Amino acid sequence: MRAVTWHGRDDVRVDTVPDPTIQDPTDVIVEITSTGICGSDLHLIDVLTPFMTVGDVMGHEPMGVVREVGPGVTELKAGDRVVVPFNISCGTCWMCNQGLQSQCETTQNREQGFGASLFGYTKLYGQVPGGQAEYLRVPFGNTLPIKVPDGPADDRFFYLSDVLPTAWQGVQYAAVPPGGSVLVLGLGPIGDMATRVAKHLGAGQVMAADTVPERVARARANGIDVLDRTAQADVVAWVRDKTDGRGPDAVIDAVGMEAHGSPAAKLAQKATAIVPDAIMEKVMQVVGVDRMAALNTAIAAVRRGGTISLSGVYGGATDPMPLMTMFDKQIQLRMGQANVWRWVPDILPLLEDEDFLGVDSFATHHVPLEQAPEAYETFRQKQDGAVKVLLKP
Repeated sequence: MRAVTWHGRDDVRVDTVPDPTIQDPTDVIVEITSTGICGSDLHLIDVLTPFMTVGDVMGHEPMGVVREVGPGVTELKAGDRVVVPFNISCGTCWMCNQGLQSQCETTQNREQGFGASLFGYTKLYGQVPGGQAEYLRVPFGNTLPIKVPDGPADDRFFYLSDVLPTAWQGVQYAAVPPGGSVLVLGLGPIGDMATRVAKHLGAGQVMAADTVPERVARARANGIDVLDRTAQADVVAWVRDKTDGRGPDAVIDAVGMEAHGSPAAKLAQKATAIVPDAIMEKVMQVVGVDRMAALNTAIAAVRRGGTISLSGVYGGATDPMPLMTMFDKQIQLRMGQANVWRWVPDILPLLEDEDFLGVDSFATHHVPLEQAPEAYETFRQKQDGAVKVLLKP
């Protein structure tokens, strides 16, 4: 089969790789019909390169049609249409029963000290072949895949794999009071969707900050109040002016370690290209390599007693945080990989009848799988109005 594979920093290719096969009785083989490029995929060809291996199949946002089921699968059959969550969870362990599928005890990577395995991600998360491919082996066929109806185009249900539950959890963790205010930093796929979810769940004032003109215009068209600057002083002054001088009840950081404005961390990230992987692995586990501008802006902007929700990915170990300020402002901080199945019962009904969240037109690009390298570069450089790119095998 054809698949997007990792070959080094700034280097993804479409190669022919072996077809996946049934390995365990509850495995299913899914023929992929749509698969996304996520912002966190860009980390794999940049700061997280020390944890990758040449030939790794990438991608953690797949959906498609079941083509083969193992002898232990009773909940699915060939021909069923499914979305595959990005985190690999058994659905039956103690953590999964707490709604913490991203901490699944069956697939935790204990030797690395990390949580549940992920499709198409680093050795820290199991190095499981991903879904930017023609076919995908999916374990836990009775509990992991999300069965969705036939009929609407893939775009209606595709975002259940990652974008929707990540944005939904980000808003839930932000704990915006009914009619309250929230600021979203970054209007990439997660930030954009978080503004839509926040409005749907009853936030009275939804604000955002980003500098990419197409993303700003897209959010404004959805009724979001957007500042087209991201410098901390500008953002803080703007949101305080709109909230009686206090700041918003909650801030969602949908940027993470991609934020600009941290020169030292930028140099540390660039070092991954020239320092041997074995050394850089250790460095990254004990040294701060994140660009903290977005988080620092969130801390400065949120009102006293407010909540910060982190949806953007951070990768450093000892990044300095202004704990005195956080303590003094009595800030609550919540974060983590989205627990996909925790939110599916809330989200799926919104997709089955009407398009409440605008998912049908959410993708800006639909691209053949063979053009994945070019699509990665377009998305990375924020060219051609790229917000969300779906690959079509």
